[in-house]
Amino acid sequence: MNLAVRRWAPHTLALLGLLVLLYPLAWLLATSLKPADEVVTSLDLWPSSLEWSNYTTALEGVSGVTVSRLLGNTLLIAGGAVLGNVLSCSLAAYAFARLRFRMSRVMFAFMVATLMLPHHVVLIPQYIIFNQLGMVDTYWPLILPKFLATEAFFVFLIVQFMRGLPRELEESARIDGCGPFRTYLSITLPLTRPALITTAIFTFIWTWNDFFTQMIYLFAPEKFTITLALRSFVDQSSTSAYGPMFAMSVISVLPIVLFFFVFQRYLVQGMATTGLKG
Repeated sequence: MNLAVRRWAPHTLALLGLLVLLYPLAWLLATSLKPADEVVTSLDLWPSSLEWSNYTTALEGVSGVTVSRLLGNTLLIAGGAVLGNVLSCSLAAYAFARLRFRMSRVMFAFMVATLMLPHHVVLIPQYIIFNQLGMVDTYWPLILPKFLATEAFFVFLIVQFMRGLPRELEESARIDGCGPFRTYLSITLPLTRPALITTAIFTFIWTWNDFFTQMIYLFAPEKFTITLALRSFVDQSSTSAYGPMFAMSVISVLPIVLFFFVFQRYLVQGMATTGLKG
């Protein structure tokens, strides 16, 4: 009996913890199907009747912009951010991890120190720069910085992974006549795939859920993302529209859940191997 308890107790506790973590998602899904009068008055998880019209109203979008357009805008920004971070952060990480140049240690320490810099400190200078360049109310302020290796966390993540790669591979490539860029492209980059996929996953999720930065730079409703549309939905609607608002929330969460389930094994592999030295 004691052996059985010790065997099943961890699984039972893990299952209970999973139920606690999944309850908010279950509540969100159930609330998106509730009638308007039950959203704020009923504490029951399951609605008395399924109100599918909430999704019909949500698909119409806000300010004349449909949900498909909002999702497309968000996907464009998230995709550009993923591409920019993967390219620029991997290049910067390769320089810090595999190349030798003057003050490399000082520059790397300075880059890591920027992790402690609050985002709000650089927000106003960045806004002034993009405003003078005429890029406000466009997607450029949300995508362009990603191509300049401004995400120190991902640079540090990839550096730690690259430091664990054997240098003999690069030495063999140099003997064969490969320069630094060819070595990076043909040798180092394919071996760094777990760290790159981890960078892509976190970038996609963080960019998709971003609200504050998008609110600062985007004004036109046709350029809104799904997160800005949710806020606009609240501003324009009364309490009777809570059902469609939660329905739109479910729609906005689905791409993140699908993206995570597709790449979760690469995420675990990247986080498990990053920082280990061979």
